[in-house]
Amino acid sequence: MAKLLVVATGNPGKLREMQAYLAGSGWELTLKPEELEIEETGETFAANACLKASQTAQATGNWAIADDSGLQVDALNGAPGVYSARYGKTDAERIARLLRELGNEVNRQAQFACAVAIARPDGAIALQSEGVCRGEILHAPRGHGGFGYDPIFYVPQKQLTFAEMSPELKRSISHRGRAFTALLPQLDTVLSPES
Repeated sequence: MAKLLVVATGNPGKLREMQAYLAGSGWELTLKPEELEIEETGETFAANACLKASQTAQATGNWAIADDSGLQVDALNGAPGVYSARYGKTDAERIARLLRELGNEVNRQAQFACAVAIARPDGAIALQSEGVCRGEILHAPRGHGGFGYDPIFYVPQKQLTFAEMSPELKRSISHRGRAFTALLPQLDTVLSPES
């Protein structure tokens, strides 16, 4: 019997991505109730992930998992950072704003960072992990996969943007992939479906 793990997001794309990471873990993932709104007031990805996991767990009475991630651009002092999703109304607007702010800056080094947190049904944080993927920002979007800033985030080792990668390749090297890889070995101990 699979146990329920509520994903603290309203984004079906993020749910699918998490299901892929946790496939075979014995957990059944489900989206949080639509009416549950959690304000991301944390100043770090980890703080926001903990906030979302904890409040979702308390509201639903189930184990909950949350992640918070974003793009940190070196030349912009780590912006957009925790405000990555609020940098515009649509992905296209967010990308346009970032490219405008970077302008002709020569240093285009950046990283995607992700923090994942799992909370017990009482809201206590049981597990946390973080992952980072370094890359650089292109001058124009490339590729049609992924979401968010993926079309302008270029990974030199693969010579591809996140948006040009297969979902499997992106999962294996992305910030979220690395955060989940760090989390999975601990998952079995804390979340054995009997506990």
